[in-house]
Amino acid sequence: MTGIDLTGLDVRPAQVWGGVRLVPLVRAEPVAGLRLGREVYEGWGEASVAVGDGTAYTSYIPHGFVADWSGTGEERAAYGTRLGGEGAPPGMAVRRPQRMAKRRRGERRLRFLPLHLALEGYLALHFGGPSVVWDDWSREALRRGLSPRAEAAYAGWSVPGLAEALRIFELHPGQCGLLLYVADALAASFVVPHPEDYRLLHPTLVEDLYGELVHQYAHYGAPVPEFTARIRDGAGGIRTLADLRAAAREQERAWAVAHDGLMARDLLETRYAFERVYRMGSFDLYRFLPPFLRGGREQHIGELITDHKGRTAYLKSFRLSENQIRKGHLLRRLADEDWHLGRTAEALGTSYEEVVRRIRAAGLGSLLDAHVVAQRIRENQEG
Repeated sequence: MTGIDLTGLDVRPAQVWGGVRLVPLVRAEPVAGLRLGREVYEGWGEASVAVGDGTAYTSYIPHGFVADWSGTGEERAAYGTRLGGEGAPPGMAVRRPQRMAKRRRGERRLRFLPLHLALEGYLALHFGGPSVVWDDWSREALRRGLSPRAEAAYAGWSVPGLAEALRIFELHPGQCGLLLYVADALAASFVVPHPEDYRLLHPTLVEDLYGELVHQYAHYGAPVPEFTARIRDGAGGIRTLADLRAAAREQERAWAVAHDGLMARDLLETRYAFERVYRMGSFDLYRFLPPFLRGGREQHIGELITDHKGRTAYLKSFRLSENQIRKGHLLRRLADEDWHLGRTAEALGTSYEEVVRRIRAAGLGSLLDAHVVAQRIRENQEG
């Protein structure tokens, strides 16, 4: 599997509020055998989750999702759970989940942290740091790698216009998801198996995390045009309600083709690296990373649940900023060249000095041995 398959999900005309565009996704039939519910945590705030190898992931975590493949058709929400661990703020260290995704003992249910599976995967990208003892890297980098590593994100309620757009959003019959745009840039995607699941989980979108680019677009972007359909009276004319209905459906099809081929193209056509996190009967939970290609195309990280045919039952994505894409691209190239700065420069078609500049611009300058790097730059300039 290399791409996202939205087979069975149909696009409906967009709804607009200021600079926010919401594109509904509907299913003719719900995904059989899987339901998605919510686990609500007391006291929003920062919490820490152990991810293995003695490391911890710390973030704003307002709620969890519970995937149920028991076949009972029930959707349930658990209230009153406290999420915490060592290093968490006072009052939150009551119970520490051992994993990002955790099976309910004796049940066919899995609790996982939406979006945080994906974000932890991005933060862990080549987290070990330099694997070879090159002189250019500091002793601290060789001992601790990229730890600690942090990225900025914004809660949905801090994105201007988003809360109001979600409040007035009109749900469609059979709606199981949406694609969310800010200033007509795709900010996030959200898909669930069943319309009742979506109705329950729709309000959680305002609690999700959104990237820096999305936050900036919401502040400085202009209002976007509303969806309009123009039905022209052609040679055959529109004489009956059936003619009008057929013309309206043709407009919906034209909108769907234009949307998938233009607005959502980068999300749907990108080839991702998938990592399976958990198998749930005939369903699989994955997180995915993009190829971190330069060139201006949008790139997303995320997580999804697929059925046995690879079709998407659940999807949640997070759009990376250009800085985050550059950082991922740089880390990949460094790792490909065993963290040798000279070979990395050759692979990138640039100079040693430029690679050092990019490392510092990515916030990783503390990993370098400043004295050795300065000496090599001086030698290169003299030579």
